[in-house]
Amino acid sequence: MKNSLHKRFMLALFSAATQRIFLFFLICLTSPVFVPGLVSLKAQDVVGYVQPLAGTAASTTAASLKHGDGTELNANTIPAVGLPFGMTQFTPQTRQSETKCQPPYFYKDNVLTGFRATHWLSGSCTQDYGSFTIMPMMGKLKTTPAGYGTPFSHQQETTAPNYYKVTLPAYELDAEFTATLRSGMMQFTAQRSDSLYVLIMPNSDQNKGYIQVDTKTGEVWGYNPAHRIYQGWGKPAGFSGYFYLKFEQQAATGGTFSEDKVFGASLIENRKDIGAYLGFKLNKGAVVCIRIGTSFSSLEGAKRNLEAEIKDWDFAALTARNKQVWQKALSQVKVETDVVKDKRIFYTALYHTMQHPRLFNDADGTYPRFSGNYQLKKLAKGNYYDDFSMWDIYRAQLPLFELLRPGLISDAVQSMVIKGEQGGWLPIFPCWNSYTAAMVGDHGTSFIASAYTKGIRGYDINSAYQLMRQNAFDMPGKEDYVNGKGRRALDSYLKYGYIPMEDSVPEAFHKKEQVSRTLEYAYNDYALAVVAKGLGKTADYETLWKRGQNYRNVFDPAVNMMRGRYIDKTWYAPFRGHTKEPYITEGTPQQYTFYVPQDVQGLANLMGGRKALEAALDTLFNGGEYWHGNEPGHQIPFMYNYTAAAWKTQLRVKEILADEYSDGPGGLSGNDDAGQMSAWYVFAAMGFYPLDPVSNNYILTAPLFKSTTIALPGAKTLKLLTRKKSKSSGYIYAVKWNGKVYEKNYLTYEKLMKGGRIEIFLQDEPNLNWGARPDDQPEEIKP
Repeated sequence: MKNSLHKRFMLALFSAATQRIFLFFLICLTSPVFVPGLVSLKAQDVVGYVQPLAGTAASTTAASLKHGDGTELNANTIPAVGLPFGMTQFTPQTRQSETKCQPPYFYKDNVLTGFRATHWLSGSCTQDYGSFTIMPMMGKLKTTPAGYGTPFSHQQETTAPNYYKVTLPAYELDAEFTATLRSGMMQFTAQRSDSLYVLIMPNSDQNKGYIQVDTKTGEVWGYNPAHRIYQGWGKPAGFSGYFYLKFEQQAATGGTFSEDKVFGASLIENRKDIGAYLGFKLNKGAVVCIRIGTSFSSLEGAKRNLEAEIKDWDFAALTARNKQVWQKALSQVKVETDVVKDKRIFYTALYHTMQHPRLFNDADGTYPRFSGNYQLKKLAKGNYYDDFSMWDIYRAQLPLFELLRPGLISDAVQSMVIKGEQGGWLPIFPCWNSYTAAMVGDHGTSFIASAYTKGIRGYDINSAYQLMRQNAFDMPGKEDYVNGKGRRALDSYLKYGYIPMEDSVPEAFHKKEQVSRTLEYAYNDYALAVVAKGLGKTADYETLWKRGQNYRNVFDPAVNMMRGRYIDKTWYAPFRGHTKEPYITEGTPQQYTFYVPQDVQGLANLMGGRKALEAALDTLFNGGEYWHGNEPGHQIPFMYNYTAAAWKTQLRVKEILADEYSDGPGGLSGNDDAGQMSAWYVFAAMGFYPLDPVSNNYILTAPLFKSTTIALPGAKTLKLLTRKKSKSSGYIYAVKWNGKVYEKNYLTYEKLMKGGRIEIFLQDEPNLNWGARPDDQPEEIKP
C-alpha cells in the first residue's frame, strides 16, 4: 500500500500540469493565510509575557526536590512554536532521538542538532513520535550529530509562541522559524559567503522511514512511522508522521544519506539515521527559505495542508499573523497587576495549557482511524483530537476550556466517542492515536461527564454513555485487555468493592497501585452516575452512585488514611503513611488519602468530622508532605473550604503560587503533564478552582491579580475585581456578585458563564467567619 502511495504521490507531484498549477499558486496567490479567529487587536502585547523556555530546566522548588524523582524533576516542556492545539510544533533540538521521557530540548544543553517538527506530549514523560528534524550548516556537508552539532547559547536565542530565532556562531548563520496549525516556515540567513547544506531527517529510532528529494524542484517528502508505548510497546501505531518541504531557492546539489554514508540516490528508506540534503552556494546576507507541511494521514495530505495554510514566501507576514492568533487566544483572559513577574508566569502557563489535545485531522478533515492500520477516515464537521493525557488534564486543563472554548471541548468529546466506536472501547489515556492504559482510573469518563453536566454538546451522548458504561461494567476479552482496552483490574473492583493487594494488576504499565485505582474508579463511577441520572437510567444510576462510595473500603480509621487491603479485609503492613508504597500511584498514602473529590464531606465524616479533616490537612502541609508536582494532590489546598477554616485555602494557595511557580527555565514543580500544572496556576491565580469538575462547582480563593477579565462565549464578560485593605492583604472577608453580597465560598459554572462582576474583598488577617458555615460550602453528596 505504501509503495502505491508513493507512486500516486510522485505522479501527482511531477506531472507537467501539476507543476504548472503549483507554480501558478506560488506566484499568484497573495491573499493572506487563513487562520481561524484572526482579528485586529489593539490590546497590550500579552504574547510578549510568554516565556517558552520555562519548564525546560530542572525544578528547584523544595517540594520537587523532596518528593520528585528522576524525570519528574523536569517540567519536560519545550519552546514550542505553533498555534494553539495544533498538529505539529516546531522546536530547537538538543537531543536527537524519540526516547521515552526525553524531550527534544533541554535548557542545560549547549549543542544544537537541528530544528524538530515535533509531536512531543508537552510536559510529559512519554515519547515523541512521527517527528523529523531540519539541520542547516555552513561549510562542508556532515551527516552525523557529532559532525553537524554546533554550540549555541541562550543569549543568542529569541523565543515566542509564534517565533524562534537563534544565531549559530560556528556556522555564522541565523536560523528562524514560525508555524501554523499543521505547517511551518523556516529561513536561514548566511553571515558569510559559503556553502549552506540543509539536512532533513526522519527521526525513527527503529531504523524505519522514508525520504525522497528532488534537487531540481527543491522538494523533499517522506515519513516517520509512529510506534506505540505502554500497551503494545514497539508495535506500529497505524499511521506515520508525513512531511513535505518546498525550498524557495534553487539548490546546487542534493542527495541522501544513512549515518556517515552519502549517496547520489534521491530516495532512501528503512536504514539507520537516514536523511536527505540540499546544498546551496550563498553570498553573505543571502536567505534560504523553506515551507513545510505535515500530516498524520498521507504525503498528499502534508502537501495539501501546506497549500491551505501558507500560500506565499512572506516569512515576516506569516510570523505576524501567527502572533495575532496567539494574541487573541491569550487575551481571552486579561489580568492586571503591578507585578510583571506574575504576568509572565500567568501567560506562560496559559500558553502551556494550549498545547494539547493535539489536532489530528488534515485541513480537509482526513485523519487516521483510531487504533487502525493505515486506514483513513474523514470528518463531516469539526476537528479530531488526540494525545489526551487524561489522568492529568481532566482535573483543570480541560475544565479551563470548558469555560473558555466549549466548542473545542465538544470536538474533544466527539473525538473520544469516535475512538471508542472505532476501537470498540472508550480509551483510558489515548495517545499517538492508540490505546495505552498508561495510568490509573478511567478519566475519559470523568471528562465526558464534566462536559455533559455543563451542557456542552455536539456529540452523541447516548453513544458516549454506552462506551462509558461498558468500561464501568464489562471486562474485555484477553486480547483486547492486553491491548489496553477497558479498566485494569475491574473484575476485582466489582467483586470486592476495592482492588485487593492480591491483584497485582499485571497487564498495565503501572502495576499494582490498588488503592489509587480504587479511589479513582470510585470517582469515575460517581461521574458516570451523574450522567446516568441525567439520561433517566435509574438502575445504572443507583448502582454507580453506590460504587462512588467505594473509597470508604480502603480507608483505615486506625491510621486515618487510605491503606492497602487484602481480600480477607486485613490491612497491608507495615503501614508507612509518608513514603511511597506499591499500592499508591506516584505518591504516599497520606497524599492520596485526600483524593475523594466527589465527596469531601464524606471523607471528613470518616475522619471524625470537619475539624478532623482540617487537622489532617494541617498535618500534611505543616509536615512538608504536600507535593504539588503530582496531580492527585492538586485539589488538596482547596479542601479547607469544606471545613470551618476556609481562610487556610487562601493561605496555602498563596504559598503554592509563590513557591511552586517561577518565571525562569526551572519555573515548574515537576512534569507539566500536557498543561495540567499550568492550568492549576491559571485557575488559582484567577481565584477559583474545579476541585470536582463534574459537580460544576469552583472553590473560591484569594485572587493573585487586581483584576481578571474573561471573554466568554456569546460576547459575555466575567470580571473579577480584588479590593484590598492594604498591599499585603490576602484573606477574604467578603464577596459581592453584581453588587450583591455573595455568601457562598464557591462559584458555579452556570453563574460564571452568564458573565458579570465578582468583587472579592481582602484583608491582612484571616477572617474566621467567611465561608466557614456548612451552608456556605458545596453541598454534601447525596443519592
